[in-house]
Amino acid sequence: MNEQNDTCCPTDATAPDLRPVEGPTADADLASLAKALAHPARVRILRILTHKNVCICGDIVGELDLAQSTVSQHLKVLKEAGLIRGDIEGTKVCYCIDPRNLRRLKALIGSL
Repeated sequence: MNEQNDTCCPTDATAPDLRPVEGPTADADLASLAKALAHPARVRILRILTHKNVCICGDIVGELDLAQSTVSQHLKVLKEAGLIRGDIEGTKVCYCIDPRNLRRLKALIGSL
């Protein structure tokens, strides 16, 4: 069963993102973020975390029709891209959206 936690993954919802949305750096950022979203399961995980707006501790396998190892691999890709955070709490990992990088993704897509 999934547990939710409101205290992990503190967010900085007010920090402005001053990185450019055009140019070589922006193009590389967009390509990297798009690659992380290039699988429907990762998009679904992002949607789950966004809609719950809290951290999910333990596993989120119950939300998906995938094996634990597959979900873990998808979480790893999203975390490496910076779209989610995974904070360790005892023996569990608490996952949540990284709001700054999600705003970055939206800005980069909006600049196309």
